[in-house]
Amino acid sequence: MSMRSHTCGQVTDSLIGQEVTLSGWVNRRRDHGGVIFIDLRDREGFVQVVCDPDRPEMFALAEQVRSEFCIQIKGLVRARPAGTENVDLVSGKVEILCHSLVILNASVTPPFQIDDENLSETTRLTHRVLDLRRPQMQKNLRLRYNVAMECRRYLDDAGFIDIETPMLTKSTPEGARDYLVPSRVHDGQFFALPQSPQLFKQLLMVAGFDRYYQITKCFRDEDLRADRQPEFTQIDCETAFLSELEIRDLFENMIRHIFKKTMNVELPNPFPTMPYSEGMARFGSDKPDLRVNFEFTELTDLMKDVDFKVFSSAANQVGGRVVGLCVPGGAEISRSEIDDYTQFVSIYGAKGLAWIKVNSVAEGRNGLQSPIVKNLHDAAIEGILKRTGAKDGDIIFFGADKEKVVNDAIGNLRLRIGQSAWGKEHGLFTEGWKPLWVVDFPMFDYDEGEARWVACHHPFTSPKDEHMQYLESDPGKCLAKAYDMVLNGSEIGGGSVRIHQEAVQSQVFRALKIDAEEAQAKFGFLLDALQYGAPPHGGIAFGLDRIVTMMTGAESIRDVIAFPKTQRAQCLLTQAPSPVDERQLRELHIRLRQAAAPAA
Repeated sequence: MSMRSHTCGQVTDSLIGQEVTLSGWVNRRRDHGGVIFIDLRDREGFVQVVCDPDRPEMFALAEQVRSEFCIQIKGLVRARPAGTENVDLVSGKVEILCHSLVILNASVTPPFQIDDENLSETTRLTHRVLDLRRPQMQKNLRLRYNVAMECRRYLDDAGFIDIETPMLTKSTPEGARDYLVPSRVHDGQFFALPQSPQLFKQLLMVAGFDRYYQITKCFRDEDLRADRQPEFTQIDCETAFLSELEIRDLFENMIRHIFKKTMNVELPNPFPTMPYSEGMARFGSDKPDLRVNFEFTELTDLMKDVDFKVFSSAANQVGGRVVGLCVPGGAEISRSEIDDYTQFVSIYGAKGLAWIKVNSVAEGRNGLQSPIVKNLHDAAIEGILKRTGAKDGDIIFFGADKEKVVNDAIGNLRLRIGQSAWGKEHGLFTEGWKPLWVVDFPMFDYDEGEARWVACHHPFTSPKDEHMQYLESDPGKCLAKAYDMVLNGSEIGGGSVRIHQEAVQSQVFRALKIDAEEAQAKFGFLLDALQYGAPPHGGIAFGLDRIVTMMTGAESIRDVIAFPKTQRAQCLLTQAPSPVDERQLRELHIRLRQAAAPAA
C-alpha cells in the first residue's frame, strides 16, 4: 500500500469529506488543552492535522511526536472552524482529523528551528541537510530545476543535442587556476578538472555535430566571493554555421523563454546592445546596471590646465581619466555620508573623493559649495555644469586617476548610491529586469607585470574581420567577436565567435607570446583539428547558479546550490577537503612536504 495518497500541498477544500494518507515531517506540534495540533510538512507544502484524545492509541503516539519526526497520518479532510483559516497556505481552509498515526522515524532535537530566519551561514552549511528542509531552500532548488528543464526544452526544440565532455582532461593554464588530479597509472602526471568544456565543444563542431549543449559542472581554483564557487554549473552551448548576430538572437530568445516559463516575466524584445567602449565611458563597467538612472560625464579634456593638481595631473597622464558623477538631489547628502563614500572608493584604489554641491546653477561659481572650486577656472566650472546637466540641489562627485581606478571607484560608487535606500527613495533606481548585450570587446589586455598581451576572453575568440591586420602590428587596437549578456549589473552569460582557421589561431598565439612549441604542447590537438575543414562556429556559456540567484533574489550563490562550499572553499557538511592516508598517497606517487616545526 502506498505511504501517501496525496502530498501536503495537494490538500485543499476540494477534498473535504475524503480520507487521505499523508507522509512528511512535523514542522510544529502544539498542545491546545487536550487536543494536539501537528503542522505536517513535505516538499509541496503544509497541512494542519488535528489529533483528538477520543482515539487513545493514536493520541498516545501524537504525544510522543516532536519537531522533525518523520510520520505518516491517515485522516478525514474537513473545513477549518470559521475564523481560523490561514490564507497564506494552499491547505489553509481545511484541516485533517487524524484517525491513525505512524512514526516512521524519530528525530533528535534539531540544532535550530526550520522556520528560523536568523541563522548564520556556518550553522546552515554545517547542518545543510536540515537547512535544505526550509521552504525557501526547497523553493530555490525547485526553481533551479525548472530553469534547467526549460533550458533543455528550448535547446532540444532548436535542434541542439546534449553531449557529455570529459571531467578528466589536460591542464591548459590560460585563465583561472586548475584543479589537478594525480594519476596513479602515470607516475608524476596529472589530469585537470575542466574550467569549461571550451576546447571539447569546439572539437565537436569540427566533428560535425553543428549544435551542442551541456548543463555541466566546471571547476576553478580561484579566490572566492559571494558569487563564486570552486565548482559551478554552466549552460554550455556551441553552434556551427551561424553569424555573431544569429547566435545572439538564438540565446536571447532562450533567456526570454526561461524567464517567461519559470517566472512569468516578459523580458524586453530585443535586448539593447552596447559596445564595451560605451559601457566603460558611461558607467565605468563592462556589465552596467541600467536600473541606476545616472551615469558618468567625461571631463578629462576640460581639466588639463586647472590649478587643482589632482585633476590636471590625471588629465595629462597617459591612460589617465577625469569624470564627474552628477547625483540628482544629492546636495542633501551629509558630510559624514560623503566621508563614508570617500572610504568606500578607497577600496578600489582612489586616493580621495572630490565633490561639488550645486546650490544655484544661475549663480555660477558663487552658487557652488566645495573646497575645490577655488582651484578651478571659470571655463572648467562652466563646462562641468553644462556637461553634467547639473540642477539646483544636485551633487557632483569626481574621479581623477588612472582609467582603471576611476572606472572601478566611481563605477562602484554609482551602484552604491543608486541601489541604496536613499537612491531608491529619490527615483535614482528603476525596479525590474534590465538585460543588455555588451559587444565589441577588446581582443587583448596588456599585462604590465609580464610585459605581454593576454586574451580578454580566451585565446580562441575570433578577432573582427576588419581588425585581423592588427594582430601582428597593434594588438591593442584589435576588437573581438565577443559578447556578454548582462542582467541588472551581473554578467549571466558570455561567448564569442571562435577562430576556425589554424593559421589565425597560431597568429593569435604568437600575439600572446605563446611560441609554436608551447602552442603545440598545450593546444596541439586543437590546432591539428582546425586543419581538417573546421566550420565557422561560435557559442556562449551561461552561469546557471548566477541566473537562479538573481531570480530568487538570494544574497549568495550558495543559496541556490544544494551542497555548496564556503568562501574558503570548504564543505562544512562533509568536512572536505580532508587528509588522506599514507597508502593512498603512495599509490599516487605523492609525498607531502613536512610542515615546518613551530618555533620554540
